[in-house]
Amino acid sequence: MIWSQNYNPLGTAWLSTLIAALPVVVLLGGLALGHLRVWVAALLGLSTALGIALFAFNMPVSAALGSALYGGAYGLFPIGWIILNVMFLHALAVHSGCFEALRRQLAGFAPDARIQVILVAYAFGGFIEGSAGFGAPVAITAAMLMSLGFKPLQASTLALIANTAPVAFGSVGIPITTLAQVTGLDVLKLSAMAGRQLPLFSLLIPFWVVWAYAGWRGMLGVWPAALVAGFSFGLVQCLVSNLHGPWLVDTAAGLASMLSLVILLRYWRPKTLWKPEGQPDTDPSPDVLPKETASSTSKSPAQSTATLGLAGHAPNPWLPWLLLAGCLYIWGLPFMKQRMDQTLAPGVQVPGLHEQVQRTPPVVPEPTEDAPIAPEKAVYQLNLLSATGTGILLASL
Repeated sequence: MIWSQNYNPLGTAWLSTLIAALPVVVLLGGLALGHLRVWVAALLGLSTALGIALFAFNMPVSAALGSALYGGAYGLFPIGWIILNVMFLHALAVHSGCFEALRRQLAGFAPDARIQVILVAYAFGGFIEGSAGFGAPVAITAAMLMSLGFKPLQASTLALIANTAPVAFGSVGIPITTLAQVTGLDVLKLSAMAGRQLPLFSLLIPFWVVWAYAGWRGMLGVWPAALVAGFSFGLVQCLVSNLHGPWLVDTAAGLASMLSLVILLRYWRPKTLWKPEGQPDTDPSPDVLPKETASSTSKSPAQSTATLGLAGHAPNPWLPWLLLAGCLYIWGLPFMKQRMDQTLAPGVQVPGLHEQVQRTPPVVPEPTEDAPIAPEKAVYQLNLLSATGTGILLASL
């Protein structure tokens, strides 16, 4: 028997909304206030969601359990598959020396701590958000900031603030593609609309994150860098989301933002340098800067830029991330996805859920004789070849 959704089971809109929001409240409250382990808070949130679905919304047991199974499987693949391979790539970069070489290059090329915040937390963090998402950009960029001399809590806070701009297209567009699956709307149209709304926020975030770190006067000292990073990120974000789709938006925007900063710093530098503690110093002496960046202060911007091609004892430290961007671009091409899905993409109908749930107005248009409301399909697609995580694995190898 097909179950029709009821969006106001309690008869009062605000009360039904409050009850529907409880799983999220339990999950976030358990993490923030209860200091529970993530898996414990997640299980409590899942249990709350099941209880509300069964007893408040009168969802059949088979459909409720099928929904939980479907969500868990989707979390493992493709989402978990993406995270696993990104962390594999990151581990390879760390153990090969590329990560340390990249950190040293960033410290030498941009000795000012405010620009490091923009370059690492915002631009590079946006790139990682587009590739992995789900906490990986905050973890990676916070670690890089700490290695540059920032305090742990400060580095984490700045990484979180900077990560607000790219999350809509995070993890190779997972939020947009998931929204398309849930709503039935065209994924390219959703991508285009989000890409027209976000550039303004992307432009403002670099100013905000530097303001949070260095205050108003400190932010004014590096406003050209914040403007160039934010404008280039937002522009590419808009173009790629409208012309290509949601899969490569943040990856391309992050690369464009980093490249724009590199070009800017060839011809412009802030008048004063800030050390990681956030204390402005007019004399950029070796005692002011971190130990590994002191030798770079005597170089001209052009000389510092030239060092970007060197990586000490490691290969070019940008190579893993450039390979990642290239693979993600290929994997994001619609005809490539279609070709790989035709080769290997078995689909499994979720028991108890497939064509057992029916949406009702106003979520869907009023049914007519020519266009009745069809039951929702629930097919778990194991598209192993076209999955983004597989492209990331190839880049790692």
